[in-house]
Amino acid sequence: MKKSLIYTLLFCFTGIITNCTKQMTSTNDHLKAINHQKNTNSVNDYTVTWFGNNFPAVTNYVGNAARSMWVSPEGVVYTASLWDEKGRNIGIYQNGNTIGAMGGTKDSQGSAIGGDSTYIYTAQQAPNSGYIGRYNRNSKTRDLLFKASNGTGEAIRGIVINGNEIFVSDFAGNRIGVYSKTGSLLREWTVTEPGAITIDGQSQLWVTQMSAGQLKSFSTSGVAGPVITMGANAQPSALYCDKAAGLLYVGDQGPDQNIKIYTNLASTPQLQGTFGVTGGYLESTMGIRGQTGDKRFTRIVGIGKDNTGQLYVLNNPWGGSWDLGRNGATDIHCYGASGNLLWELQALNFEGNAAADSGTDGADFYSANIFYTYSGTGGGRYKGNTIDPFRYPSDPRINISDPSRGLHFGQFADVGGKKILIACGQNPDVLYSFYFNRNTDGYIAIPGDSFTKIRNGFALDSLGNVWTSQDKTNAIQYYELTGFGGNGKPTWASPVSTPVPASIARLNRLIYLPNGDRMILAGGNNDWTLIGNRIEVYNGWKAGNRTPNTVITLTRGQAKSMTAAGNYVFVGYYAMPNIDIFDLATGALVLSMTSNNDVYVGNDVDSMYGISAYRKSNGQYLITKDDYNANKVVLYQWTP
Repeated sequence: MKKSLIYTLLFCFTGIITNCTKQMTSTNDHLKAINHQKNTNSVNDYTVTWFGNNFPAVTNYVGNAARSMWVSPEGVVYTASLWDEKGRNIGIYQNGNTIGAMGGTKDSQGSAIGGDSTYIYTAQQAPNSGYIGRYNRNSKTRDLLFKASNGTGEAIRGIVINGNEIFVSDFAGNRIGVYSKTGSLLREWTVTEPGAITIDGQSQLWVTQMSAGQLKSFSTSGVAGPVITMGANAQPSALYCDKAAGLLYVGDQGPDQNIKIYTNLASTPQLQGTFGVTGGYLESTMGIRGQTGDKRFTRIVGIGKDNTGQLYVLNNPWGGSWDLGRNGATDIHCYGASGNLLWELQALNFEGNAAADSGTDGADFYSANIFYTYSGTGGGRYKGNTIDPFRYPSDPRINISDPSRGLHFGQFADVGGKKILIACGQNPDVLYSFYFNRNTDGYIAIPGDSFTKIRNGFALDSLGNVWTSQDKTNAIQYYELTGFGGNGKPTWASPVSTPVPASIARLNRLIYLPNGDRMILAGGNNDWTLIGNRIEVYNGWKAGNRTPNTVITLTRGQAKSMTAAGNYVFVGYYAMPNIDIFDLATGALVLSMTSNNDVYVGNDVDSMYGISAYRKSNGQYLITKDDYNANKVVLYQWTP
């Protein structure tokens, strides 16, 4: 995980290849030269846009992986996450806009947040695990820490303020603790695995027990009251009480994926109704299974209302692993008093990237878990979530034991209408295949086979064939796609192994382009997560050619990621925002892309498969890049 990175501001490129002699003495000179070329030579025409976040700039982006929410009476939304690279650990939003942040990169745990007119309270992370931090809403600074649990991690699951008292759900300690505004323990009582909490208009404390599918109530002194049993399949995950109306709103993370509304709370609670499509994004009669959008919720983790009656719902869309900083995404919906959708705020990408779908000629993009559509303007463009945790509970994308730290990078191929998705993490040596069956599963990606010990390169080509170089084999393995099963699952033949050419030294990365039978190899670095400084292009690889037709020597250091399409190879670097484009036939450096408008493109590429390229039918190239700083996918549109 990166902290702040120091950009390389002075550099020159001399001898990138023999016919590239133009020298640059600074980043500014380089960009000026590119802009000058842009006005005189169409090869340098490119635009920069984005998707996966409402906003393109680093100043107002929506924060990463919000997992809890508190809404003030005046409609200011506060969210907490475990990690945000650029300091939006606690995000502040209003009326569909970002209005501030506090907490830095990693103060809060993300599991609980509460507030009042003066302060915000959040569960903290290591080295303050089990503590609650108090932040002044005006100064946005933390002015108090107090211990509320002996547990670590997500020990604290709920915080609610009632007058001068702070009620804390201590999941790790199986208790409810009540504290003064200065952090002194006033009283406590036992509750098994307490989750989200809220207080109703009769001063009853409601507590979720997710694994039991029920809610328990207590007086503020701990006397047990009514119980709501939601059912074995229900997973109550978020609570809000509309005190004036006497209604309890319960977010259900189970198969219903909706909000259940209860009345008659003081005696025998009754289900009055629901809000949201029953089944959420997995409902398949009014939409397509996996389709997201208005009231098609995806893992509700927060509910709130303001004093105008607007309802706020925080979703944490499925997809993540043990690293909670990458667990899910931020998806806030705001609804008017009549239930109409007013706005959405979304941050759908962190340490991930999306690949173009050739079946739609680049109109759709797939990360490992999110399905985007791009219509020409930047923004969220959230079309679907491809994970179904109920039908496929063993999906590695939700396996908290998987070491890949978030399977959010996607490679994609459409083969005669049959779609193949490859999912991996930031620096993986295991990659997972998925397939689609629109008739039975809609947009859901169905888990398939895995490819292991891949440290020297992996590629899914446009015909659905898989190319790997497994660790310590000094060979390239070719898995030919032989067809698809009746359910859409791809079938690959046993691998055919070929020795790595001696000229590439240690192989770090590979790409195969069926058009032209071109193999592109990169290597020369002992760090398997980098790609070295030598790229070799082989024409007629399957035909037996093992002598490179083109050799490109990279003069920038720390090349991290490589992709190719059409006639070009694209290289991204660690600690540098540039993406360099080289001609496969001549090896010439054609263009170095950063940004030519107000779209922030991020620090660099800090992932092995952090860039992806596709050549559209009209000759335009679409190049995507991971921006883990502002939580989006950067999209370059380049017409040579």
